[in-house]
Amino acid sequence: MSALKIITLLLGTVSLTAIAATPDDLIGDERAVKQHIAQAELQNFSAKEIIAHGKMLFNAKFTALDGAGRPAATSSEIPVKKDPGISLAMFRTAGPDSNACAGCHNQPGSGGAGEFVVNVFAASGVTNVDFDTLEPQFSNERGTPHLHGSGLVELLAREMSAQLQAIRSKAVEQARTSKASVQVRLTAKGIDFGELSIGADGFIDISKIDGVDHDLIVRPFSQKGVFTSLRQFTINAMNAHHGIQSDERWGTQWTNSDDFDEDGYQHEISSGDLTAISIYQASIQTPVQQLSQNKVLKQAAIEGEQLFNDADCSGCHTQYLPLKSLLFSEPGPYNAAGNLRPSDGQPSYQYPISAEGLSQDAQGNWLIPIFSDLKRHVIADSDKPHFANERLSQRFIAIDEFMSAKLWGVGSTAPFGHRGDVSTLMEVILHHGGEASASRLKFEAMTDLERRKIVEFLKSLQLTLAEVK
Repeated sequence: MSALKIITLLLGTVSLTAIAATPDDLIGDERAVKQHIAQAELQNFSAKEIIAHGKMLFNAKFTALDGAGRPAATSSEIPVKKDPGISLAMFRTAGPDSNACAGCHNQPGSGGAGEFVVNVFAASGVTNVDFDTLEPQFSNERGTPHLHGSGLVELLAREMSAQLQAIRSKAVEQARTSKASVQVRLTAKGIDFGELSIGADGFIDISKIDGVDHDLIVRPFSQKGVFTSLRQFTINAMNAHHGIQSDERWGTQWTNSDDFDEDGYQHEISSGDLTAISIYQASIQTPVQQLSQNKVLKQAAIEGEQLFNDADCSGCHTQYLPLKSLLFSEPGPYNAAGNLRPSDGQPSYQYPISAEGLSQDAQGNWLIPIFSDLKRHVIADSDKPHFANERLSQRFIAIDEFMSAKLWGVGSTAPFGHRGDVSTLMEVILHHGGEASASRLKFEAMTDLERRKIVEFLKSLQLTLAEVK
């Protein structure tokens, strides 16, 4: 077997001619990514090959030859030129601050969480100012979440968004035909997102919408719940953390330039690449419950689950959300401009997520053990202010408001809290305020042993390292 064929097999996806004409062309090649895939070419590869390509991109330590760095562009998620002056190749605050996605998402393996040392410093998301300070009025410090089960998370959010928008459409039509005002509850998968009022004149009152954006799109990613899809999150992170700019946001269509960041490299990551890396993240195995082999600890975790429910923790950390379909289509239906959308005319890629480990309800829905309602809640107050320790509003969301943490896998993802500054689960629970105050008070009223049983239950919610089949 030739050297070129061996390298091709390691990369996992690409034909020989896509890399180089001869093996000699690879001698001394220091690119981390030696091939890119166009969106239209994805149908030529199997799901296993697409996932292998996506995993390669996720683990790749990007070099300058890949286009890493953005000397003339900011970390903003919209194309913004950097102010003139010295630009460092790597910069811990405003970035680029990482060589590989797996550099931060690495515990217990690729696609996992990250400890405090790999925290990022995130601006509001649309700022055109690069910052060189850790002062909290300029940036929010955030920990690295795990990506296990993230394909199921996005599918849940898509279905919830469709339900909420269908309720709105039906109410608007009812108000139009009846010429009378209409009030409806916004409920998706059993989660209450408030109320919508439509006047007889067609005016839509959005003031009572709760825990979701006014466009009724559930955005399940980031601690604040501001990213719609794995694709959107990845495009933003590629630019912010690596200086790798996607054609579909920084390319000619939007910037009239093939090299917006002026680093001398064009076409740094293609739409096909982004689909592959999104499919890889969507395929990462679902967290599971792993009970201890120790009989005492096992029984404690079993009893802790009931105590968790007794304290009404499951009111926000909903154990199961029902999912109709496991078919993950990329790109997704709710992407904004600057992220590939189904309407852009490119072929979509269909990936059926594995049902391994999932159960079904009587209606045939898949029960996703996410331990979250994918809704934003106020979780701090004057008595318990810890989780309101950010000063910079992200996407105009109040500083004391966060999406309910997805607790599946929490036993593998210490430290805790949105900035990874809490070392134990007990502390995290005791920091809960705001809408979580009643549950925290029930927890505090329990005996010390009962509280520790709840912790033992949470410790049993684990990430695994099994490879995708």
